[in-house]
Amino acid sequence: MAAAPSRRLTVVQLLPALESGGVERSTLEIAAALVGAGHRAIVVSAGGRLLSALEAVGAEHVALDIGRKSPLTLCHVPTLRELFARERADVVHARSRLPAWMAWRALRGMPKPRCPRFVTTVHGLNSPGWYSGIMTRGERVVCVSNCVREYVLRHYPRTDPQRLVVIPRGIDPVAFAPAPWPDPAVRADAVREYPRLDGEGPLLLLPGRGTRLKGHADALRLLAGLRRAGADARLWLPGAREAGRGDYIVELERLAATLGVAEAVEFTPPTARIAQAYAASDLVLQLSRKPEAFGRTVIEALSVRRPVLGWDHGGVGELLRELLPQGAVPAFDETALLARAQTLLTQRPALPDTLPYTLAAMQQATLDLYHGLIDE
Repeated sequence: MAAAPSRRLTVVQLLPALESGGVERSTLEIAAALVGAGHRAIVVSAGGRLLSALEAVGAEHVALDIGRKSPLTLCHVPTLRELFARERADVVHARSRLPAWMAWRALRGMPKPRCPRFVTTVHGLNSPGWYSGIMTRGERVVCVSNCVREYVLRHYPRTDPQRLVVIPRGIDPVAFAPAPWPDPAVRADAVREYPRLDGEGPLLLLPGRGTRLKGHADALRLLAGLRRAGADARLWLPGAREAGRGDYIVELERLAATLGVAEAVEFTPPTARIAQAYAASDLVLQLSRKPEAFGRTVIEALSVRRPVLGWDHGGVGELLRELLPQGAVPAFDETALLARAQTLLTQRPALPDTLPYTLAAMQQATLDLYHGLIDE
């Protein structure tokens, strides 16, 4: 970490809840970095299953339902203002739109000498408009990719480009250590748990929650194409099967049956052993129908030394063009997707030896941003 400033910083991060997702993960990662550097980390949210993980890194939590879209939520604005003043916050960092609006209102009512600096992070390509525009009002606006920066400037042209700071998300390379390819032992473990993954051919992996936006149907059609071409390919979809999405799974199972691949695909709940899932696979898919702000799957899989195939749009396309151009396919061109998959499975591509997108780099850049604002 960089040299500590002359005094201990207190940074308050705000988000709706601590359940799951990239926003929540980034919040925990920055809280851990702050505590590790001797600062004070406070998180304001409605709580959730990741609360224990937050407290385990030494951060503090203030339970406040600031993500519920109701007029009553505005009643929390005075509470936030009092919190910022009482805890002598140096930086207020909003990571979601409604919490950002509330923080902005709270800060407007504070006397200038005691007012914390305001930072926002644009984690997603939200629908442009006045409501989403609050994310561009930070004194510094963190963009999680160049794709996001371009999106902000295109839809909010009055935004001062000097306030935009690109800090890509990062992973822990130790948690996603390189694995031999193929890795028969890890594949055997996966087969023991999910027998339909057993086969002589390649294993395709598409991690993602149970929503059409993740492109599960595209993956099923790709699997059918590979099998028609003679490959004993299998497909694993960890995360597709989740609570409340039963109708969607039934829909996917019907499509798999229609395509004749029902016995070659596993729809499973999310796995906590995602690095091992990457290692068990031969090709990782990122087929989100909606452009994503950043493609964490891309760098996780490449870190494990597995090729990635994905639609060339959003943050996924940005990363693939930089790190594995062969893996970027024009969005929704299923013919090109099949041809590229066959190439990647038969002609092992050269993968990057090192990846710049590390967790340590992301944490350091964020702390440097806080320090820079305080030092102004």
